[in-house]
Amino acid sequence: HYSGLEEAVYRNIQACKELAQTTRTAYGPNGMNKMVINHLEKLFVTNDAATILRELEVQHPAAKMLVMASHMQEQEVGDGTNFVLVFAGVLLELAEDLLRMGLSVSEAMKWCSEYLLFAAQVIEGYEKACKKALEILPDLVCSSAKDLRDVEEVASLLHTSVMSKQYGNEQFLAKLIAQACVSILPDSGHFNVDNIRVCKIVGAGISASSVLHGMVFKKETEGDVTSVKDAKIAVYSCPFDGMITETKGTVLIKNAEELMNFSKGEENLMDLQVKAIADSGANVVVTGGKVADMALHYANKYNLMLVRLNSKWDLRRLCKTVGATALPRLTPPTLEEMGHCDSVYLSEVGDTQVVVFKHEKEDGAISTILIRGSTDNLMDDIERAVDDGVNTFKVLTRDKRLVPGGGATEIELAKQITSYGETCPGLDQYAIKKFAEAFEAIPRALAENSGVKANEVISKLYAVHQEGNKNVGFDIEAETAAVKDMLEAGVLDTYLGKSWGIKLATNAAVTVLRVDQIIMAKPAGGPKPPSGKKDWDEDQND
Repeated sequence: HYSGLEEAVYRNIQACKELAQTTRTAYGPNGMNKMVINHLEKLFVTNDAATILRELEVQHPAAKMLVMASHMQEQEVGDGTNFVLVFAGVLLELAEDLLRMGLSVSEAMKWCSEYLLFAAQVIEGYEKACKKALEILPDLVCSSAKDLRDVEEVASLLHTSVMSKQYGNEQFLAKLIAQACVSILPDSGHFNVDNIRVCKIVGAGISASSVLHGMVFKKETEGDVTSVKDAKIAVYSCPFDGMITETKGTVLIKNAEELMNFSKGEENLMDLQVKAIADSGANVVVTGGKVADMALHYANKYNLMLVRLNSKWDLRRLCKTVGATALPRLTPPTLEEMGHCDSVYLSEVGDTQVVVFKHEKEDGAISTILIRGSTDNLMDDIERAVDDGVNTFKVLTRDKRLVPGGGATEIELAKQITSYGETCPGLDQYAIKKFAEAFEAIPRALAENSGVKANEVISKLYAVHQEGNKNVGFDIEAETAAVKDMLEAGVLDTYLGKSWGIKLATNAAVTVLRVDQIIMAKPAGGPKPPSGKKDWDEDQND
């Protein structure tokens, strides 16, 4: 007979466990895909936890805590969202066991104050264990990135994060991502993930994907000119059209000659404007608005290549790529306002027309990864793998340390935190040992998703780690419960990703355990007034 308080806590834990279980089967390279249909009835087929959570509408407030922790990991590190969910879910599951064990020990635990005291002990134990884990983690660093400008080395470091989304294609994709990232890494070392663009074009296969230094737009050129070498680019945020007055004017035309002169004046004005742009040295015009027929005629006359971009974001990124300034009016650009790139040309990829702004030199401001694939869903999944790889590169620019993957770090943490728990007096030690046990969930999930007996894998890992082999993890490619050295296999996780994941998962679990009531503000009940009837409450005789 549990009190209402305990039931509220158990309901919260149950909601979080169900959410964690959803993404747990998607963990690791052999994780299953989920088919998610969002509120707009758009279909997603993916094993990326960040995407699954973004498209699921999680209603339960406690489960939303886990979602928020996962989003925070996505913003801070860009990868490891599933680790946060799985770890937080297991922490809560084990906390439930502790609370039930504490409740059955003594009848007095049924009283609120006693129950809350025991819950506080669990929370305190988790926080101590988390602090200890973060102290141990630097000792588990097995390697660090030496040269982030070496494409081969960077590609080998990105394998692990790409492998979890695109198992089998990680070698090829990691090389592409490494080429794109290294080519735009500034001397200052401040890497911006927005400078890697992705352009998806249906057709061919993954192996036909490539990297371009510059930008690619799925657009066609407006005029007759389709290719320009040594391009000088004028960028306008306004429509490529004649000026329209702000006030309306009425023109009285008395004869045909006046009508001819009126339209001729407009044509001459347009001619002068376009000629002035051409005379400034510009040979490519990019506009953010519509292109008038008359303006198009004069652009063709003066051999100007005309490209229209509807998105203001694309316009801004292009300005950054070519070093141009977006002008708000059709005025001739100065040399400082003009952008430059080696070539602008219209190309056909598959059956899709694309405009390419290409830099021949390696160190451009923006790189584009051109993804090819047979279906939109496949290309979306490859894009998510690319995002993870790019974010991993960004993390490495901040902290070059790496820890072994494949569950090696987790088992070593579990072993050391269990030993630490033995030295702690009081009720805290139970929570600390459960925190250590929660780390087993990661190799367990990897083993289960690979169709291997998880208990066998974990016992082998513990046996090897007792001998002092800190870098040994689960061998995902073996058909049986096998282990191997993760450093030699090149399966490495970023130190920052792991430390943030542990912190955020613990914070989320502790926050859920601290909640004893969920109070939702909803409109008061009662009958609703009938709709559509005006003055329904007035006396009919009036």
